[in-house]
Amino acid sequence: METVYETRLPAGSHWSLVMRRGTALTLTDIAGGVNAAALFYNPENPLERYNAPDTLKCQHTFRLTEGHCLYSDMGRIFCGIEQDTFGWHETVCGSGNAALTEQQFGVRRYQHAHNERHQNGVDSFLTELAKYGLGKRDMAANVNFFARVETGDDGALALTAQGLPGASVRLRFAMDTLVVLHTCPHPLSESTTYPTAPLGLTVDGTRQPLPASCLARAENQRGLRNNHLYYLSEGV
Repeated sequence: METVYETRLPAGSHWSLVMRRGTALTLTDIAGGVNAAALFYNPENPLERYNAPDTLKCQHTFRLTEGHCLYSDMGRIFCGIEQDTFGWHETVCGSGNAALTEQQFGVRRYQHAHNERHQNGVDSFLTELAKYGLGKRDMAANVNFFARVETGDDGALALTAQGLPGASVRLRFAMDTLVVLHTCPHPLSESTTYPTAPLGLTVDGTRQPLPASCLARAENQRGLRNNHLYYLSEGV
């Protein structure tokens, strides 16, 4: 690995970076209990963005883990999950908004609490997206890494596990991708205490193709061919 960037993102924060094709981003739950919510966009054409329904249905799964790919709404693969020690990441519950966060944790604004404020996921995404000229209409269903969500017999969703100390997931990118992240509470969290768990971020600049584990399914092989067609003018 060629680590070119490494940082720690506190709880209730947001972050973004354009990941280049072939590089990898590792997310690490340093202390346990982190929620890492993510959206993905094509930086050359932000109208192309992460598509949760296609990601799940073309791989016949409800959860995301090692060997799965994350798709755009144009049938291309943003990235594949190259390595995963947590084993379950959900992409159906979205992010909490200001009203939900205030009801659950109370009001703590930056003017009084500074970095101890109670930030919410929706506003965190919007703040980060604004840096790229994007806004509310550009929001989509996001991935929540380190969140295990299951359905009960009545069909209700429940957050059954949230993070694990030292757990990590490494994403290998198959196309240039704008990654937008936040570390705000999961919308199904039942905690009454605002989280404090930080997220570790490591960018690996060594360019490699998607691993074989991500291409075991014929659907993902077709998705990667769409990527090759997109980059055809570059001779790739």
